[in-house]
Amino acid sequence: MNQKALFDEVSIYCSRKTTHAYSTSFSMGIKTLGKRFRDPVYAIYGFVRFADEIVDTFHDYDKTLLMERFRADTVNAIEDRISLNPILNSFQKAYHDYNFDWELVDTFLKSMEMDLDNTAYDRGGYETYILGSAEVVGLMCLKVFTQGDTEEYQRLKPYAMRLGAAFQKINFLRDIKADYESLGRAYFPELDLSRFDEGTKTKIEKEIAEDFHEAYKGILMLPKDARFGVYVAYTYYIRLFQKIKSLPSNRIMQERIRIPNQKKFALVLKSYVQHNLNML
Repeated sequence: MNQKALFDEVSIYCSRKTTHAYSTSFSMGIKTLGKRFRDPVYAIYGFVRFADEIVDTFHDYDKTLLMERFRADTVNAIEDRISLNPILNSFQKAYHDYNFDWELVDTFLKSMEMDLDNTAYDRGGYETYILGSAEVVGLMCLKVFTQGDTEEYQRLKPYAMRLGAAFQKINFLRDIKADYESLGRAYFPELDLSRFDEGTKTKIEKEIAEDFHEAYKGILMLPKDARFGVYVAYTYYIRLFQKIKSLPSNRIMQERIRIPNQKKFALVLKSYVQHNLNML
């Protein structure tokens, strides 16, 4: 192993550790992917997580400056094909190995930059934010899953975008209290959180259900060793969605809805049985 290869191993190790530290759900989902897909998806998650931390967590620092540096460091990593930031080094490797489009990365970064200033969104801003924060992340993963098959990527692209959108909208519902109270944000368009009632909640849930309906069609078209991992993530979010739907609107504004870890493991087992018996 040459020294750059060793550094790349150290870098992807950091991306794996970042994923495990920040998300039990995504860690479980990635582990159920085929082995050839895991490291590049870890690299994508690490990149996305670090950007998200800048805008959501580092309140005692100059977030705008940190975001400007992160963007510049990302550009340099991609152009130089190396970065001393191991998260960016593993991401640039996935970027080149799977021929990501710069537009995907740029669109994601722009959505993170929106979080620096925006606290409320109209319909256009909401859709732009979801495109950048979720849909293009799904497309990066799809680049990995389709392994350079441009025709297959284009065929599955709309489904991957709908799945990313569904996941993000559920995150918005789950975190609606924390986003508003801690960050002063309200993502759903023209939403008056002082009047978040059953009608508003039902309207949002209908939109999410439509996204899930379309996204599921695409999951069935994925390569088998990618399909199970994506289906596990889908199953987890469906279960979270069902739990949110079962609760009244005032509960959503009072607490963050969670799925306990033991139930997550049970969902993985159930998904495994359904997948292996072709019951999807």
